[in-house]
Amino acid sequence: MKHLSRTEEAILLAILKLKDSAYGVSIRDQIFSDTGDRWSFALIYVPLEKLLHKGYIEKHQGDPTPERGGKSKYYYRITSGGLKALQAVHSFQKKIWSGAPNIAND
Repeated sequence: MKHLSRTEEAILLAILKLKDSAYGVSIRDQIFSDTGDRWSFALIYVPLEKLLHKGYIEKHQGDPTPERGGKSKYYYRITSGGLKALQAVHSFQKKIWSGAPNIAND
């Protein structure tokens, strides 16, 4: 299985949470909502292309909208391979954090 960067992980999780509403702006907004960090579009679109190449997401074109001057949005959907990659990351993180002292300062 190909490894995920932390950026790819965050993007995959955003797509998973957004379901059928995952496109560039909504992914960026979801990450901001989750982390409080405002990512540039370059930080979103470059990893999206890598995730497409790895087969972890699919891209499809939506219908043109008047708000976008007749242009279509591209939507992203997580694949079964993407889900497996997220599960592997989650499992790995649980393993390496197991037995570590609690450092949370909630």
